[in-house]
Amino acid sequence: MAPVPPGVRLLVSFDRDQCLLLNKEEKWPSYLHLSTLIPNSLKKGLILCSSRPHRPDTELHIAPSRYRALTFILTFLLYTSFHLSRKPISIVKSELHKNCSAVSEAAIIASSSSQQPSLLSLHTDVDCGWKPFDKSNYKQLLGAMDYSFLCAYAIGMYLSGIIGERLPIRLYLTVGMLASGVFTCLFGLGYIYNIHNLSFYIFVQVANGLVQTAGWPSVVTCIGNWFGKGRRGLIMGLWNSHTSVGNILGSLIAGYWVSSNWGMSFIVPGLIIIIMGVVCFLFLIEHPNDLKNIYTQNSSLGKTVPSKSWNGVNGHTEVYLQYKDNKNQSYDTELLLPRESERIPMQPVVVVKSESEPSAISFMGALRIPGVVEFSLCLLFAKLVSYTFLFWLPLYITKAAHLDAKKAGDLSTLFDVGGIVGGVLAGVISDKLGKRATTCAVMLLVAAPTLYGFSMISEFGLGPMIGMLLVCGGLVNGPYALITTAVSADLGTHKSLKGNARALSTVTAIIDGTGSVGAALGPLLAGLLSAGGWDQVFYMLMTADFLALLLLLRLVTKELASSKSHPISTVELKEH
Repeated sequence: MAPVPPGVRLLVSFDRDQCLLLNKEEKWPSYLHLSTLIPNSLKKGLILCSSRPHRPDTELHIAPSRYRALTFILTFLLYTSFHLSRKPISIVKSELHKNCSAVSEAAIIASSSSQQPSLLSLHTDVDCGWKPFDKSNYKQLLGAMDYSFLCAYAIGMYLSGIIGERLPIRLYLTVGMLASGVFTCLFGLGYIYNIHNLSFYIFVQVANGLVQTAGWPSVVTCIGNWFGKGRRGLIMGLWNSHTSVGNILGSLIAGYWVSSNWGMSFIVPGLIIIIMGVVCFLFLIEHPNDLKNIYTQNSSLGKTVPSKSWNGVNGHTEVYLQYKDNKNQSYDTELLLPRESERIPMQPVVVVKSESEPSAISFMGALRIPGVVEFSLCLLFAKLVSYTFLFWLPLYITKAAHLDAKKAGDLSTLFDVGGIVGGVLAGVISDKLGKRATTCAVMLLVAAPTLYGFSMISEFGLGPMIGMLLVCGGLVNGPYALITTAVSADLGTHKSLKGNARALSTVTAIIDGTGSVGAALGPLLAGLLSAGGWDQVFYMLMTADFLALLLLLRLVTKELASSKSHPISTVELKEH
């Protein structure tokens, strides 16, 4: 068990109601769903001092709703800050390289006035962009900068999950957030200190990409530890909206500063992620079992219970309520501390020793989990499409709709609004049908022609563009959100793992790491292909969607051939 975060320990010290003293109550509160395992005679006089996450396949459920809600909200905000710090580069691109032809026209008009040539020349140089991105090959340079971040992110992600399973998640995530905030601020300092060296910006992007890999496996592992498989698609769909919320907030913050001082477009998000890193260190609870430390080490909850006043079996001083999984022989325990003046009959309760922690799964062992390879490769192409929009959409809107950087950034947030709806909708549908792969495949099938429609309709004004942004956002981000959250959590707790929850971080890292390869390739290819026209970029995106669909066909066939649907998990697949 990991140490209890200092912030949580401080809060508990002011709240004496964390343990529920059931002294004379005949009826337990409605939110404590206990089966008849515990006789009414035992329910009186007990202090409930620990709880575990909901497990539908067990006979006992004591829901730690307060801490579960805290974990949901906190991990949501933590990863929102990650995406908030990634978005500014796409907003600032149009400021790093401005439309010099428009500036030239303005210069001709201004030349007829009485302005001095030296001032005009200086103004023109500044408006044409920020060196070295003011050259004609600016798209390639901007694409290379995106690629440096995403390539480092993809490589680091494969290692991050393995490291995350062997280190305390809270500390690992905190260090990653603090380092990411520093490197994000460094990029903005390039403006303040007038740095025009491409190597500086490439280095910052590579370093930032590496440290940000601490984020995703850590938050998914935490949320997977706290939430069971019931309605996982809906819960994960709502939770995964942090990606779009972060993109929206990042766009708005960067857009506010982009025209006046684009350095602040990075410094402000960098400071936000640093602050959230401190919050993570103070309050993030990695696993429900960690709550036991609060009560076993806190002796000021009501009456102190001296261990010498009562004894457990075989000399143990902790009494656990044991319950058994219906499908396997693994046991979970709940700590129950008796009142000082009473002894608990030992017949209905069993005292057990805590078992050793399960060993972390190997990389190859994670790849052998049925469905991991297919969903990983599918996410490669799905994330290619999503990240191409993330990094290039504002610049495309600037060129296609002839808007300034701020308006283009604000308009691009509609894509993320559609992504929120698409992610939730994908989760709800997959929960209802019990078919994750089929849900993703249908959305990918519809997304490809929709992307072509977006490239055509965007030329007809803002109205059609707004509608297509919402639709494309939902169809593109729906499968991406479902695979990176609910599917990853399903596979990370697959039955072949025999209850080894430590595989979740590695499985998540493999799936998202493979997807990040596509995320690195998409913006790079967009930078190269856009030189020949934006149509080529959209053809690439449509091709990627069709390839993602093809990679899911085997799983879709398995799901459709299944005689039963399982709303709480992916279809049961045979071992490879």
